[in-house]
This record gives sequence, C-alpha cells and structure tokens, in this order.
Amino acid sequence: MKLARAIHFDESDTRVFHNPARTGEWCISGGFEFSNWGEADLVGKARQAFANGWMGCETFGRVSFVAVTQIEPQERDTLATLLAHHFVDIYGAPSVEAALDVAREEIDQMVELCADHAPNTLLTVARELTPAGVKEAYRVIEAQEADINQFAVHGSLDEEPHHH
Repeated sequence: MKLARAIHFDESDTRVFHNPARTGEWCISGGFEFSNWGEADLVGKARQAFANGWMGCETFGRVSFVAVTQIEPQERDTLATLLAHHFVDIYGAPSVEAALDVAREEIDQMVELCADHAPNTLLTVARELTPAGVKEAYRVIEAQEADINQFAVHGSLDEEPHHH
C-alpha cells in the first residue's frame, strides 16, 4: 500500500502557507477543509492552501509537493485515528468512532491516488471552485534525482539547506 509524504525543496512553503506541513509527515488531499468555501474565503494564504495544498495528517498544515512512499496498514490506521480526532476537534464530529469512517475514506482516496505510481513519484494538486463545488486535478512528476530517492526512503532531510 502506498501513501504520500510531505517533501520540501526550499523554504517557499513556509512563506506561502499559513500553517506549513512538516517534512516527512503523511499527507492526504484535505479538500474537505474547503467544502463550504466561497470566493470570499479565497484570499491570501488561505487561497494558496486551497489552490495547491496537500494536508499533513499530523500538523494539518499544507504542503505543495508530496512523494509517494510505501505505508504499512497499521500506520494507516494510526493516521485514520489522528484524522478522526481532527474531525472531532475542528469540525465538531460527535465522536472519534463516528468520524473514523470518514477519516478512513479520506486516506483511502489518497492511497488510491498513489497506487499507480512508483515510490518517490512527486504529486501536486490544483483546486478550483466551480459551480458544482471544488474540483481537484493532480500532476505527476516522475522521480529522477537521487536525493529525492534518498529522502523518501529515510523520511528526513539533512538539516543543511539544499541549494539547487
């Protein structure tokens, strides 16, 4: 089973997102956050999160790029629980148990999205508001650089900033 982790090539996410995801955390689309949004909500950093942000499952922050990586079923269950708590805390779901199905569904959508891609493939998301609601499109960037491969395997970058 595959899911995707947040990956950063530079500092730009810390500037464009109000709450940037942490490097290496598991991510989902997180489009549900925008389900009740209208044009008026799409300003500044919120607009950037809406337009191009994947959601981290630990910080619930946003990231522009994710890298497809193998995930263990028990890790997926842990994520579902984290997400269910988020639904209770932020969205007023009645209980973690009640929210678990929705949380699993969100994660499974992402698992499905990653299923056809080789590990270390990068994905980006583009959202727009249409009369029918939020529309999501995904772009796939094949893994090519060795340092991406290294990152995806170990799940962390050196503390030194990388210059490309």
